[in-house]
Amino acid sequence: MPHTKNSITINADIDKVFDVTNDIERWPELFNEYTDAKILKREENKITFQLTNNEGKSWRSSRIVNKQDYICTAEREEPKFPFKFMHLKWTYKMVDEGVEMTWEQDFEMDEKAKYNNEQAADLINKHSQENMKRIKEIIEASK
Repeated sequence: MPHTKNSITINADIDKVFDVTNDIERWPELFNEYTDAKILKREENKITFQLTNNEGKSWRSSRIVNKQDYICTAEREEPKFPFKFMHLKWTYKMVDEGVEMTWEQDFEMDEKAKYNNEQAADLINKHSQENMKRIKEIIEASK
């Protein structure tokens, strides 16, 4: 099973980093590949939402937000394609320089997808690193 893991340290308060990065409706500003993010349903700490990317493709995902432990888990729901499955885990921890934010993804590509598992992992790593840098800049500039 392909697995990606990327981290960045953001010089800010952990609650601020957690709250900003989990404000799904703000994702089109924070991420370079989303043009729209809509909350579909909230149930306690579970959020179901729809994302639309730059290619005009939309999908539904769900996210469990655990602010007490600074962990979020998510999965892509429908349509799953181009994945067979996509599970995400975001963790946040205090370090000397600020907050270390880590994103991990476990996934498998559908055989009919444009990219195989290895190619998709390379793209996910590239986009994660770009987006983490962008988020770091936005949060650190808003102090």
